[in-house]
Amino acid sequence: MLFSKQDLSTNELIVLSSEMRKREKSLVFAYLMLLMGHLGIHRLYLKRTVSGILQLVLFIVMFISYILFLVLIGMDDSFTYDTNLYIPGLIFGFIALISFIGLTIWVIVDACLLPGIVRSWNHQLEQTLIAQIVALRPVGEPGHPPGTERFLN
Repeated sequence: MLFSKQDLSTNELIVLSSEMRKREKSLVFAYLMLLMGHLGIHRLYLKRTVSGILQLVLFIVMFISYILFLVLIGMDDSFTYDTNLYIPGLIFGFIALISFIGLTIWVIVDACLLPGIVRSWNHQLEQTLIAQIVALRPVGEPGHPPGTERFLN
């Protein structure tokens, strides 16, 4: 059975509000983390672990590819060019460019999706807390979920 805030007493609403303040995700904080978006920290904050780690790995691949591109192609005129390293350098440069473009698009899309993700997270948290609060009601109290007596003994 699904309960809502209207089914809670005043004391239960106070408990719900207190727990929500402790655990809810902040949209402002998520956007601040998005400023470091290529690292995927905002996704890790929102418990989107797989995609957050994927963004972090993609960033590391991009960064290493870019460094290898600079080393293999040569950063300035003081390096002597080795033609055997030119093609691998271009390949690493291409990998870095594609990774950068992909991550940039992903971050732009995340900027648009972030309010919905935060809202969804906070709504699920609220529903979970309401269910826990209702399950802790004394047996016989109105609104006590049937069949939970065995969990309270």
